[in-house]
Amino acid sequence: MILATLQDGTPDGRLVVISPDRTHYALAPVQSLREAMENWAVVAQALGAVSSFPEPVSGARFAAPLLRAWQWLDGSAFPTHGQLMEVAFGHDPLDDDFPLMYQGMSHQFLGPDEDVRLPAEEHGIDFEGEYAVITDHVPMGTSAADALSHIKLVVQLNDWSLRAIAPREMKTGFGWVHAKPACSVAPFAVTPEALGAGWRDGRVALDLHITFNERPFGHANGAAMAYGFHELIAHAAFSRDLAAGTIIGSGTVSNPDYAEVGSSCISEVRAIEMIATGKPQTSFMRFGDRVRMEARAPDGSAPFGAIDQKVAPCR
Repeated sequence: MILATLQDGTPDGRLVVISPDRTHYALAPVQSLREAMENWAVVAQALGAVSSFPEPVSGARFAAPLLRAWQWLDGSAFPTHGQLMEVAFGHDPLDDDFPLMYQGMSHQFLGPDEDVRLPAEEHGIDFEGEYAVITDHVPMGTSAADALSHIKLVVQLNDWSLRAIAPREMKTGFGWVHAKPACSVAPFAVTPEALGAGWRDGRVALDLHITFNERPFGHANGAAMAYGFHELIAHAAFSRDLAAGTIIGSGTVSNPDYAEVGSSCISEVRAIEMIATGKPQTSFMRFGDRVRMEARAPDGSAPFGAIDQKVAPCR
């Protein structure tokens, strides 16, 4: 099953069901994905029963599938990315044997083609290509094995970062506020079953193709997570219930063979350059720069559609 949300001027948009070939859509039997997630046990069957798709996807204006959520919890589950970020920020390696995770801004998610408006170029504007899952209600203390059944939808997103601000906020120990603006999300949210072989062991086993100003930047694969999404969910639910519609992120997709497959964020490339030459050479984004992200299956299809955005000044 493939779901999307049309921009209609309301806070949660209008939920639609996408045809299997991603060319047409039908209005869903409920208004929004937020409503569907909160009643998934009842609504999922009705969504899956939609079989006539009268409207063409071409020309439709899609928002993020879930425009606002009760929680956005982002992990950092790719070891290579963590190791390279330790170089980039001059941090000592962490000894803790559990997933890294922070709670980010969840009241707004940007659509796949919206301009990303930010305060200033000197803040170190960076993109971060990720995968994420959307859960139904997850009780406190849910095990990793049981958490798999709570994953209802999978999405692709861009977790925007302001790298020049991040070290200052990290030093406080209170987490990010200024350094983490709203994330962008690709148009289609898909059930794990719809990914076929692209969903394996709680991971999205697809290459995430990224171009920066129309030049190839990376195509790292999501299968390299040290912790699967089910393990990230169990970590998040250790001392809290997770409300239906919680979004859990993988962190920046990163592979050990980055010399061959590239990277999913500028900061990682800068860290690689520091290791090789002693100083970074690649600049962060400028206003007017564009990034495109599109996960691709072996047959060339794009299960989530594409994020294709440029950055612009907020005023």
